[in-house]
Amino acid sequence: MPSDAPDPTPDPARRARGLAVYQEVYGDDAVTFEAGEVEFFDLMLAHVFGEIWSRPALAIDERRLLVMGVLAAQHHFDTLAAQLRRALDHDELTVEQVREVVIQLIPYVGYPSSGDLYRAGEAAIAGHRDGAG
Repeated sequence: MPSDAPDPTPDPARRARGLAVYQEVYGDDAVTFEAGEVEFFDLMLAHVFGEIWSRPALAIDERRLLVMGVLAAQHHFDTLAAQLRRALDHDELTVEQVREVVIQLIPYVGYPSSGDLYRAGEAAIAGHRDGAG
């Protein structure tokens, strides 16, 4: 890296705020790395979670619903299942509402993907029940 290049390491306060929000969104057992260990992770924490998810105009549960739609549209059903499970564990959604989210999203992701979407919802429900919240 040239000596005149800016330091890519995010401000420690932004990273710390991002880490707190990341753990609120995904849980304390979510994969994390020490500061400076994985540059991408540091940047993601600082920007996505430290700046975007932490903005005050929308609550975490409202942001989560938006992200669920995007994850479903992009067929990222494993991450969607994690978001659904977290919503259940935090009483942001009920089991009935998770199933309704799946039903709402099916026409938008397409019927060929509906089985994977359905399984993501049911996996979140099963994990929630097994973990008892």
